[in-house]
Amino acid sequence: MRRGSYFGERAMIRRVMGERAVALSGPRSLLMQAAHPLAVAGLLAHSDSLDDPYTRLARTAEVLDAITFGARADADRMTARVRAMHRRVRGRLGEGVGVFPAGTPYRADDPELLMWILYTLIDSATLLYTVYVDGLTRLQRMALWEDYKVVGELFGLRPAEMPDTLDDLDDYGREMLEGDRLCVGDWARRRARQIVLEPPIPARSRPLLETVNFITIALLPDEIRRQYGFSALVPAAARKALVHGGAIAIRRGLLPLLPTTVRRVPSARRAVAA
Repeated sequence: MRRGSYFGERAMIRRVMGERAVALSGPRSLLMQAAHPLAVAGLLAHSDSLDDPYTRLARTAEVLDAITFGARADADRMTARVRAMHRRVRGRLGEGVGVFPAGTPYRADDPELLMWILYTLIDSATLLYTVYVDGLTRLQRMALWEDYKVVGELFGLRPAEMPDTLDDLDDYGREMLEGDRLCVGDWARRRARQIVLEPPIPARSRPLLETVNFITIALLPDEIRRQYGFSALVPAAARKALVHGGAIAIRRGLLPLLPTTVRRVPSARRAVAA
């Protein structure tokens, strides 16, 4: 285990997060997070992250990378700073969104919000891995959730505040996605185009961006995608067929040919070499 890391070389979180393809889960996670009105107010808007969305994505990726592949001391230092920042953020909704009326109190260290953030991270990482890299058995998914519980604790969640088993996690996801607590408000919807479609990149990278955008939108949960107003881009059946057809080509034709230096993120390679 590298320099007292939280996870060993065989940990499922390292296997999943070490794949470059899983980096595509970041924009999906952020859009899902922004579908919770209190998460927008307490965890996103206060940090100006939807005004500069890719700064937040990069910062989140850096912390998760330290937890997954780095030294325990570095992960502890970075997550302590995040928890301290969350403790300072609290307020009330300025206007009603969905079932949350104006004046509803929020705080960034609210376990309900932290759990939703954690769910978006594991759900998006699992989805991108299974679509573009490889399938996961039930035992592997169970192990992955146990790893993410460690991540949750580092961000301030107590074990009792997280679903206990994989079945409990799946139930939680269904309840959130089918319930009434998620609602994309006007503020979040106005930023959606910037989050997904307009990152600050060179013009030569636009073709790649368009592909990433299509994947991000196609893999959003149906109701969240509809609330953002993305549903009219391509009919659902055609959208899913295109994404999964491309994924099969990547998994069978491209990934087996790629060297580890291309497939795996640098921190994953360093962790193995250490």
